[in-house]
Amino acid sequence: MLKDISVVIPAYNEEESISELSSWISRVMETHGFSYEVLFIDDGSTDNTWKEIAKVGQSNSSFKGLRFNRNFGKSAALQTGFRTASGKVVMTMDADLQDSPDEIPELYKMIVKDGYHLVSGWKQKRKDPLSKTIPSKFFNLVTPKNFRPQTS
Repeated sequence: MLKDISVVIPAYNEEESISELSSWISRVMETHGFSYEVLFIDDGSTDNTWKEIAKVGQSNSSFKGLRFNRNFGKSAALQTGFRTASGKVVMTMDADLQDSPDEIPELYKMIVKDGYHLVSGWKQKRKDPLSKTIPSKFFNLVTPKNFRPQTS
């Protein structure tokens, strides 16, 4: 049976967030009456991410897991999820709780009722740790200076 929504979630070392994210997604989907599947793609995690995905799948058959034997990166995980997804609408979400499942009903409405082919969102307030923001700010600061186009 074709589901309303497939949610594709790449996960790499996200053991601490899988259970909470799964509960949150379930609440949103059930509140709005969506038929759904959630595809976690474990991108070669070295922690207990796979065990957490398996645990969620045992308690809710809408949750499925695919596991890479090593880290191939987010793009490969998304591609695998897209190939596997069977929903009328396919959405992506990060496993780190930075994306809110509460946005799913509005995104679904924009595609199904408003006729958009693609909808994209962005985080207005990020919660990235300093270990991620400082290197990113440094990279953004020095990149334009080092990679200027050459003219002839």
